[in-house]
Amino acid sequence: MKIDLHAHSNCSDGKESVEEVFRQAKLAGVDVLALTDHDTTHGWPLAAAAAKAEGIGFVPGIEVTTRAHVYSASGELHKFGVHMLAYLPDPNHEELQQVLSESVTSREVRLRAIVEKIGADYDLDWSDVEMFLADGATFGRPAVADAMVHRGHFNNRDAVFAEVWPNGVDRYYVPNRGVPDTVESIRLIRRAGGVPIIAHPLSRGKGPEIGQAMPREHFEEMIAAGLAGFEVDHRDVPPHAQKWLREMAAEFDLIVTGSSDYHGLTGKKNRLGENTTSKEMLDRIIAQATGTSPQL
Repeated sequence: MKIDLHAHSNCSDGKESVEEVFRQAKLAGVDVLALTDHDTTHGWPLAAAAAKAEGIGFVPGIEVTTRAHVYSASGELHKFGVHMLAYLPDPNHEELQQVLSESVTSREVRLRAIVEKIGADYDLDWSDVEMFLADGATFGRPAVADAMVHRGHFNNRDAVFAEVWPNGVDRYYVPNRGVPDTVESIRLIRRAGGVPIIAHPLSRGKGPEIGQAMPREHFEEMIAAGLAGFEVDHRDVPPHAQKWLREMAAEFDLIVTGSSDYHGLTGKKNRLGENTTSKEMLDRIIAQATGTSPQL
């Protein structure tokens, strides 16, 4: 069974409609797909219908934007973004929806400021970006990348990210001030009946190295708060990090998943089913969830 637990539609920063994502999943031989758009459950009803039409399973999810606050061994405070996959939470949980709404609003404010900065170097303004934001979509840098391609500055999204945001270096950085704390987000996901799995931890160019700004103690704090596991098999997680994460998962009996993080055929290079999750691990996620049920 091919199970892919991380995919995006144009309800957030994916390039394709929910229906097209599930059509592509069927073509890729995926048996079960999780829709995990950023900070929204907007696509869930569409996904349920699309999955049924294609004859594949659907796991409702969210990729929740959070910010870690971690003190290093030297006592220095580090703040960095951590994406938390929330599987099967209650979509009507009032506190969760309030936090998601605040995150979406903060994303828009931040993205407008980023576009203004980029506009000083490239011919680009907010009206260009709006063309690539579907109604109700959460805001993200891929829409900026699409706008820059449309204006002829680059040939594709990957070229934009390689030049404008190379290897995690962000000269157009604007802090996201409306993002919830990582540990508190884990607790919130649990209160909403969901199962929190950290997305692409320790990934290339997207976060601290093991034992530096994100020490083992912070992972232990997340686990104590209710973290269920790690998305280990992901193209952005390097082999040495995968090994470290697997060892920690075994030590604490955590769930280990693998996913594509699909954003569309013309989005990122990630392809549906390129990394997968075992049925055993999916069963463990379902067993822990009390918020909503998968459609299998």
